[in-house]
Amino acid sequence: MTDPAASADPAELLALARDIALEAGALAALRRAEGVEVAAAKSSPVDIVTAADREVEQLIRTRIGAARPDDAILGEEGGTAAGRSGLTWVVDPIDGTVNFLYGIPHYAVSIAVVSSPDGGPADAQTWTALAGVVYSPGEGELFTAQRGGGAHLEVRPREGVDAPLAPGASGLMRELAVRPAAPLGQVLLATGFSYDAELRAHQASALTALMPHLRDLRRMGAAALDLVALAAGRVDAYVERQTNAWDFAAGVLIAREAGAAVVGHDGAEPDTRLVLGGHPDLVAQLAPLVADVGY
Repeated sequence: MTDPAASADPAELLALARDIALEAGALAALRRAEGVEVAAAKSSPVDIVTAADREVEQLIRTRIGAARPDDAILGEEGGTAAGRSGLTWVVDPIDGTVNFLYGIPHYAVSIAVVSSPDGGPADAQTWTALAGVVYSPGEGELFTAQRGGGAHLEVRPREGVDAPLAPGASGLMRELAVRPAAPLGQVLLATGFSYDAELRAHQASALTALMPHLRDLRRMGAAALDLVALAAGRVDAYVERQTNAWDFAAGVLIAREAGAAVVGHDGAEPDTRLVLGGHPDLVAQLAPLVADVGY
């Protein structure tokens, strides 16, 4: 089979992902303004889903299906829809659902497009990310990247707060770049915690051992936004376990296109076992330290 990455146009995929993310983010913000309740729990009582999560993902799936019916879709709420093109859209309709529930505007729509070797199922260890979008409607920030094209931040009106742009208009754009490598003692590290209570306790213990080596920690509640914060130079590094493909697919591409190294367990590709990112020189120092503390 022809490599799907060779025939796909990352710019076209990014343009479509951007349009869909903006529409999905507007819907999420509208539902947040109307009021949000928990619809169900998933892996644990604190791992929740709202009706808005499901509605936003359905909108995204419908738009992708209409524009690219041969592509597969991997979504947090709807599972995998098979495709024939070798391309998969990896979708988190609302990353940061707990923030969303509590009315904290730090949540995002995350959409990535990846190609799989020989057109097989999407696997974070082997896929090639072609385009990615992370849109925070409550903060008016749209982060984008395409493979080989750099990473950018488009500053837009906050949904439901600021006056909207004219139809088809874009916000102010700037190119993103990861921060230079800082000495470990000056590193601001973003992280997150598992929904599993036992693993959460283990993570807290390991991070306690890590803290004396760092400037400080930030736990903001949305993995996709942590990764784009890394890309934007707002933190020096990011580490987390027990994330899913839809949490990191778009954010990893954006961070890498901004100059970050992002690795997984034992230096492999990021996956649910570990996502560690930062300036390449900093990751080389952090990786053994993260392993030493048992994270």
